[in-house]
Amino acid sequence: MSDLDPRLSDKSVFPDPTYKETVLKPLFDGAKTHHVDGFRRIDRAHLVMLVETGILDHAQASAIAGALEAIDRDVDPAQLVYTGEVEDFFFLIEKELKSRLGADIAGRLHTARSRNDIDHTLFKLGLKERIDALIAKAQNLLEAMIRAAEREKATLIVAYTHGQPAQPSTFGHYLSAAIEVLIRDIERFAEARKIVNLSPMGAAAITTSGFPINRERVAELLGFAAPLRNSYSCIAASDYITSTYSSIELMFIHLGRLIQDFQFWTSFEVGQMYVPNAFVQISSIMPQKRNPVPIEHMRHLSSQTMGRARTVLDVIHNTPFTDMNDSEGETQQMGYEAFASASRVLDLLAAFIEAVRIDPARVQDNIRRSCITITELADSLVRIEDLSFRQAHEIAATVAKAVVAKGGGLAKDGYEPFLEAFKHATGKEPSFDRAKFEELVSPEYFVRIRDRTGGPAEKPMADALAHYKATAQAFVAQTAKQSADEANAARALNEKFQTLVETR
Repeated sequence: MSDLDPRLSDKSVFPDPTYKETVLKPLFDGAKTHHVDGFRRIDRAHLVMLVETGILDHAQASAIAGALEAIDRDVDPAQLVYTGEVEDFFFLIEKELKSRLGADIAGRLHTARSRNDIDHTLFKLGLKERIDALIAKAQNLLEAMIRAAEREKATLIVAYTHGQPAQPSTFGHYLSAAIEVLIRDIERFAEARKIVNLSPMGAAAITTSGFPINRERVAELLGFAAPLRNSYSCIAASDYITSTYSSIELMFIHLGRLIQDFQFWTSFEVGQMYVPNAFVQISSIMPQKRNPVPIEHMRHLSSQTMGRARTVLDVIHNTPFTDMNDSEGETQQMGYEAFASASRVLDLLAAFIEAVRIDPARVQDNIRRSCITITELADSLVRIEDLSFRQAHEIAATVAKAVVAKGGGLAKDGYEPFLEAFKHATGKEPSFDRAKFEELVSPEYFVRIRDRTGGPAEKPMADALAHYKATAQAFVAQTAKQSADEANAARALNEKFQTLVETR
């Protein structure tokens, strides 16, 4: 018996029970959860196109339209339980059409299309909706950060390099750096959306169709900017997926770094950021503790988001350039988890940045103890005393060592060491007195004199904030246009479809 062709003795019936439970049922449950509206829109847009191009006559199209409307009314996807009677949600709708119209009329809806182009169109519709929602949340975070940067543009902080106090800056200047990264992240996301916003419908299985279909019309009715031009690309190119999840991955790598700084800034030893009670949890055993736990949640949720996005990219890696399950239902559903955790971070971070404040007393003490204004003393010696920077740097370093050894601060304890170091290095007295010295080593002067493009002083900060506000407004206008385009497409599709229903 083992030498017989197995096809001759195959009495099995699809689906195998294990295949049903491990693959078909999860896919069906995912489709009924995530893609019902997409299926509905695709069926209706394709039907409108078929009748407009004369591929179906009006009576046939009207009958199908009425049946589709009845299915929407009679079938509650949330109540469906997968039985294996049909392969997937697509075939369930086809089965329902046949029960209402008969095989001949029901089968005509599938003229000139395939599950290949349907699936990728379905996934793009789902991604567009999620991308738009996430971009809106990112824009909300951007606006919160701009407001905070405006509010804190003169608020001194300690800026760190290599984990050590480096120079004074302002919280507004720090946030501005993060704002610029977020703007670029939103722009990357917007570019990814442009790739998603091209319709695969009409590619059919691979090569389009011999029927006189109008791909542009279906794209218009579904709210896409245009058809994706090459039909093979419609079913094989997964760059709409990789561009989307690359954008998510990058955004949350970048936000995670900001969040990590906030964790460091709120530590007891640094303490330059104060977190209000509304964002603080108490210890169950240690009554003195104020735990800014939301920062930890943002940090690990950002990591989860990045990891989920990376997983989607890894799934697509080294796959063939063809239609494939690797880029379809289960991968799409897995990717939606990245959007879910991303949304949580964006909402929480926007609220957090609005609420936190800088503790000026801790900042001043940290500046005093770390001597981080000493760079400006060296710079000023070059400008005022005409020293080389290296000589000025050596004088300033000597002063800093003396002040740190004493446990003091530059303004109070640095002038005498400065006089000694300056005279030793130059053989003369400096041209300025103690009052000028105290000004030169103050954090306010340090910030004020750094007025070049991109610096923390008042003028460059005002210019930067004006630019950020204009960019945020442009994002809002772009989002509003996209929303209007989507609404217009949905309205046009509904009107055309209802015309078919009403003329049965």
